[in-house]
Amino acid sequence: MILWLNPFSGISGDMFLGALLDLGAPVDEVREAVAATGLTGWQLDVEQVSRGALTAARARVRVADTATERSAAALLEMVGRARPTPVAALATRAVRAIADVEGRLHGVPVADVHLHEIGGADTVVDTVGVAAALHLLGVREVHCGPLAIGAGTISGSHGVLPLPAPATAALLAAAEAPIEPSGAAGETVTPTGAALLLAAGARFGPVPAMTLGGVGYGAGGRDVPGRPNVLQALLGRGAEAGTSVPMVLLETNVDDVTGETLGHLLDRLLAAGAADAWITPIVMKKSRPAHTVHVLVAPERVAECERLVLAETGSLGLRRSPVDRLALPRRTSTVEVDGHPVRMKWGPWGGKPEHDDLAVAADALRLPLREVAERARRAAGSAGPSPDDDLDLRR
Repeated sequence: MILWLNPFSGISGDMFLGALLDLGAPVDEVREAVAATGLTGWQLDVEQVSRGALTAARARVRVADTATERSAAALLEMVGRARPTPVAALATRAVRAIADVEGRLHGVPVADVHLHEIGGADTVVDTVGVAAALHLLGVREVHCGPLAIGAGTISGSHGVLPLPAPATAALLAAAEAPIEPSGAAGETVTPTGAALLLAAGARFGPVPAMTLGGVGYGAGGRDVPGRPNVLQALLGRGAEAGTSVPMVLLETNVDDVTGETLGHLLDRLLAAGAADAWITPIVMKKSRPAHTVHVLVAPERVAECERLVLAETGSLGLRRSPVDRLALPRRTSTVEVDGHPVRMKWGPWGGKPEHDDLAVAADALRLPLREVAERARRAAGSAGPSPDDDLDLRR
């Protein structure tokens, strides 16, 4: 499924969650995902409210713990316990993005970061709740329109700050998100809302081609004169034959970089959200053996991947080429081989087991890799992925 968000009045964690619940994400199952974190003293309710001329779902989070400050490590530990695992992964990316930004803004190591206004238990409910709702709705791609930014200042633990708040601005810059003035005073985009877009790998632009299946509205906590304070969300199906996705191909030639460094660079690029990264051997001027570094990346992640390539290789430049990537629908399920989990990747023409999982299982079971692969295929059968599939929106 494809989700397109229209943040014409901004976005926050509770607006995002409300919109997904309005689309039909089952609130009881969202609560179960949050409960798996071990968080206590919280309550999540959804109610229909009026915002301007529209009726929208208000995700109301109540917590007994009124503390607004926690260490980033404590929040990461909690969201990491969410279930199922793909939900924990997305929520963890969101909280880690906030912690990274706060660490850079205040000049402290991420391990020492304390989150203030967004360190409360409601941040756990918002991040895990949104991740769970995306998973339950079967969302594989998140797209988003321009974000409306409010004017003025906001007061917090660090005093009076400009809008967008520094953490929000940094997160939006990391996502290369388009912004526009909302025409209203006050905060319209929160750090949690921005971090969730970044964690979900949101692609920014107009409504993508899809068959529309549902419309939801998530309400903000206040009325704004002149426009409904809601987040609009459209849910639909893309073409089964595949979706043309605009991407950027980055390339640079290097003749003085070790194999160890190149391998390290590929790992870092993939961790930063590159869709693919690879190395090819070439011969450069003066008949020198060399390598070309190739990176396939979504437009919103180009800046970070360029920085990594230039910093790790020492290259003085690189090439950018816009390309269209044909992306077929894909899903991931998990099977067990003698108690060891093995992920299965599924596309329109069948499925295959994930090599890394096969290697771990084969080593533990002291079996040949090919035998473990065959057992995984038999365990998966021919039915394909189940409704409890993995969720990785960044690819």
